[in-house]
Amino acid sequence: MSKTLELRLRRNEDPASDGNIPGMDQEKVHPLESRVELVASTGDITLQNRTRSSLSSSQSPSPSPSNERNNGLHGYFENAQWTADGTTLLTSSSTNLISGYIVPEDLLSPNANHPLPLNPQAYIQLSEPSAVLSSAPYFHLSSPWTQQILVSSRDHPLQLFYLTPTPTPTPTTTPTHCPPSASYPLTKHRSETFLTATSLIWPAPGTHFIAGTRSLLAKYDLSRPNSEPILRVKTIPSERHLSKGNGVGMRGVVSSLSAQPADASNASLVAAGTWTRWIGLYDFAGADGSCAATWSISRAGTDEAKVGGDGVTQTLWSPCGRYLLVSERKSTGILVYDVRVTGKLLGWLAGREASGNQRMTADVFPGRERSGGFEVWSGTTEGMVRVWEGVGGREGAHEPGWGWEAAAGRSTVGSACVHQSGAVVATCSGSWEFPDDDDEDGEFSQSESSSADSDSDVSRTEALWMRRRNKESSLKIWSILNSGEDEDDEPRRPESDEVEQ
Repeated sequence: MSKTLELRLRRNEDPASDGNIPGMDQEKVHPLESRVELVASTGDITLQNRTRSSLSSSQSPSPSPSNERNNGLHGYFENAQWTADGTTLLTSSSTNLISGYIVPEDLLSPNANHPLPLNPQAYIQLSEPSAVLSSAPYFHLSSPWTQQILVSSRDHPLQLFYLTPTPTPTPTTTPTHCPPSASYPLTKHRSETFLTATSLIWPAPGTHFIAGTRSLLAKYDLSRPNSEPILRVKTIPSERHLSKGNGVGMRGVVSSLSAQPADASNASLVAAGTWTRWIGLYDFAGADGSCAATWSISRAGTDEAKVGGDGVTQTLWSPCGRYLLVSERKSTGILVYDVRVTGKLLGWLAGREASGNQRMTADVFPGRERSGGFEVWSGTTEGMVRVWEGVGGREGAHEPGWGWEAAAGRSTVGSACVHQSGAVVATCSGSWEFPDDDDEDGEFSQSESSSADSDSDVSRTEALWMRRRNKESSLKIWSILNSGEDEDDEPRRPESDEVEQ
């Protein structure tokens, strides 16, 4: 991964006019919204995993029934993000596997046979489930020492890994566990028990990072491995009783952290969100990480916007650093706040279906000068990607401007992340589904349920969980053919046709 990559971001000058994506018979975009074209894909990894498992089982002298029952449940993509230099996509899967995909050099070449295959060049197999992942803000493909990622795993300290090239697993092998290069413990002072970091940010210039856990924010110095955080900020005065401190602050697990953009004016605030539906703004530019404001979003999400919600999954700043977006699980929209007026809801982005508990991440991109505002890109639990334009320029409900089907079989699109050039967008999909009693497995499920306890809700829930199966899961890169509805609008492209990373 140390070689220089020339990422050619050129628009295909002859897109299909009927909405069909070249080379993919079953992949289509909406004919009225054919602004994207599939240019690279991993294909459905659940099918590849199923084939790998079948080959492994056939070579085993006596495959166990448990392996046969779990066939096809070897993981799906949960999250995807671009590295700082825009050359690599990092993904995390439900099997605790982190992968690095280098973008093909001829990604948008008009002579390429699209969609190009995406193959991972690096693996990191974690021993425990990971809650968060963050890559170095100075990540550069030509400098191996910069290819660092921070990971938080359950019952472990925060760990720093190098994303080094690893051999591609064969059908009979699996990725091996690799040791971290550094660790950063997060423990309770009194009991010295590990606290799992449930959120993490690694802002520029990269000398420090901030982790969140239950009612606590911790700031670390990257140059001091194996050391406790240099600053602890409690989000509530007392962990023992709400009445102490008169309920000031926010109690709960810090599930999301985001920092104001570095190029925003007076960029110093960090937005924290909790599973208890609270938002806090903290200033880590100072020595004490003082709290600037806290407020609850329960009333805004349930009564004002009426989009529901059951815990913050992401806080996201606008490119200008003036607006704060808040998305929740079990919600149908994204709340929009103007941080200049603390706690007052500006509006909400309607039509973003996130009905489950799965963590889903959106992305922002600067808007066109003519329309103003900025853009928000987000996946849904229905396999769609929705795009809102001119966000920040209106109050109340804001409907999506356009979108397209990014995943087959109504699989959840867990991430939609726009490249820094604005020329391409990456999506990853994957989720579980639970068969009904009247499907092809219905006879088995009914007999299994009755043999255990047909009147027990717990037994039925356990039976459904054991019968879960994968929906389609893939990592895809789409080229953005047009940035607006008018034919005269210029297509998105970087400042030069060739970007050398």
